Amino acid sequence: MGKEIRVEELVEIVGPGNGMLGPLRDGGRILSTTEPACCGPMFTPELRGGHTVTRPVGVEGAKVGDAIAIKIKRLRTLSTASASGTDRRRDGYYVGDPFIAKRCPSCGEINPRSYVEGIGRDAVKCAKCKIPIRAFEITCGYTALFSSDRKIGVTVPGETAASIAMEADRYAAPPKTRKAHSVLRLALADMPPGIAMRIRPSIGNIGTVPAVDIPYSHNCGDLGQLLVGAPHGHGIRQEDLTSRTDAHMDLATVREGATVIAPVKVEGGGIYMGDINAAAGGGLVAGHSLDVSGEISVEVEVIRGLEMEGPVVLPNEEDLPFLSRPFKKGEESKASELAKEHGFELEELAPVQVVGSGPTLNDAVNSGLGRIARLAEMRPEEVRNRATVGGGIEIGRVSGLVGISVLLPVGKLEDIGIAHLI
Repeated sequence: MGKEIRVEELVEIVGPGNGMLGPLRDGGRILSTTEPACCGPMFTPELRGGHTVTRPVGVEGAKVGDAIAIKIKRLRTLSTASASGTDRRRDGYYVGDPFIAKRCPSCGEINPRSYVEGIGRDAVKCAKCKIPIRAFEITCGYTALFSSDRKIGVTVPGETAASIAMEADRYAAPPKTRKAHSVLRLALADMPPGIAMRIRPSIGNIGTVPAVDIPYSHNCGDLGQLLVGAPHGHGIRQEDLTSRTDAHMDLATVREGATVIAPVKVEGGGIYMGDINAAAGGGLVAGHSLDVSGEISVEVEVIRGLEMEGPVVLPNEEDLPFLSRPFKKGEESKASELAKEHGFELEELAPVQVVGSGPTLNDAVNSGLGRIARLAEMRPEEVRNRATVGGGIEIGRVSGLVGISVLLPVGKLEDIGIAHLI
């Protein structure tokens, strides 16, 4: 049992069948280094998870029906360039799901070993057949170079993208335990050069192990639907989706200074993380962001008896919607005076962001509202009113994941054991 565990190993599948490190002492710290974990794995045929994440770490005393607070203490970007873009699937190069079961059209092997030769979109090749193999076509791709402080990025022209591609590892800075090819090797440059962007890293994947083995990228209600009845070896039943923990959030609010409270659905919880997004606008409308290598440091705290269906995020104050930010002293005084003038007391409130997911955006919103109602023991109609006048919806993915911010009574948050974290 340790007070601090460093995790270097990366995995693709998470669940009770995948071993954990630890146990980590309650109150301990996890230090990890992750690789660019979305577009790279998309073009690495042997990977079955859609992403890579760190080997899960068990926490001492975490029982099924508890929750674990994961406090993001440090998030540092290591890459100095990344690439991304919109895509479409290529028929004949996968079975059921191109993220999970890539197929070589020549030898027919599922998830064949591969290697990289040269640069460009056909650089990844089947190790057996020596032919290009990619389950996705990038329809509009780009490469971005970052400033030395990793705060600003800018798209580059084709010749610069090619130069970066030749030294992909130097720019991507992956850990020695990397599993994926670098997307930089594709030398993507369909966008005009000189488009500036702000870089603010967030963690796309962070949470606890689901109660059924799932390729990591599909541990959520939207992408998880692709596994139901799937023709490859990682298919699940519809009822298995209730075992998910929605750790794949892609919420820009999940960054340094925030806390994620995750449900414990297997003994020890199993904390894992990965998929750092350099810049992720709400909705992730392109389907992917600029993924980077990074260092993550978190502290954990077990919350006894807090049974949850999915995560609750406690964002930095500036990341909250205007209506759900804590009231300033002058605002609170005005509200208190108004209440006392009419003979009642002011309710003490604090903000939380509850994650909801489902096969559509509407399903995700209803999921999140239902989770708030059950967590706070409120009528669903009351939750809808509170979220309207004192909250807002952050879209993680337009495919069906949201974070619903709402102000809830501090007394209720004390009852469930999380008020001290806010």
